[in-house]
Amino acid sequence: MKPRIIAEIGWNHMGDLSLAEKMIKSAKNSGCSTAKFQTWKVSNLVDGEWDNDGRREIYINAELSFDNHVFLKNKCLENDIGFLSSAFSVEDAKLLLELGCDSIKIPSFEVSNFALLNFCKNNFKEIIVSTGTATEEEIVELKNLFKEWEGNLIVMHCVSAYPCESQNINLPRINHLKKYFKNVGFSDHTQGIKSTISALNLEPIAIEKHFTIDKELPGRDNKFAILPEEMQFLNEYIDEKEKSMIDHGINYQNIEESSRIFYRGRFNG
Repeated sequence: MKPRIIAEIGWNHMGDLSLAEKMIKSAKNSGCSTAKFQTWKVSNLVDGEWDNDGRREIYINAELSFDNHVFLKNKCLENDIGFLSSAFSVEDAKLLLELGCDSIKIPSFEVSNFALLNFCKNNFKEIIVSTGTATEEEIVELKNLFKEWEGNLIVMHCVSAYPCESQNINLPRINHLKKYFKNVGFSDHTQGIKSTISALNLEPIAIEKHFTIDKELPGRDNKFAILPEEMQFLNEYIDEKEKSMIDHGINYQNIEESSRIFYRGRFNG
């Protein structure tokens, strides 16, 4: 089954909604099924390293109001691509619920935020959770929390390093997660798409890649996000792989009938 391809636009729009709209359209044209954003309030941001590296200013510029969310969700609807956003707190999740979202993403750093997880469990039909920075104990706690939940849970393997080198991406962890969860995907923070292609043999149910239309745009994430042509190649590669794996059995196919009849022994062999 072809994995769902999620274009992580995140904050790459830097608060420019016309740019965000272009990214949505480009994600759709590149073959993605979902465009993902991030929902937060800078007023809730605690002190941290982001106060010294320019990220607080990025957060301020890229924060989305409720009306901004409405605009982006409508643009996704107009372009026939799914809308998804990450929530960092219960307050963020309430905004997405008010927006009418059935699906929500929980970012890696909130994998053990049980107030948020429980709120989402009680209010959303689909929850996608990334597991970067998570211990096995936290993964087991996540499994137990959703053990009898009737919604759709997708757990994403993720290494929370930006960007992540191939030798650290730890693709076998996808199979480790499959011991605990039915639906496991891959949120890939390596540069390019080679690791993403390598992961396909492990059959992730969803793939998430940071996405931009210009690597020269401001902000850290635009630098390691993939471009539309890379996303399109990835989608086309997956489509070809899916076609190539159609099982036609051990016997020759009907399309070979002419070759079988007329080409065998054609040089009087």
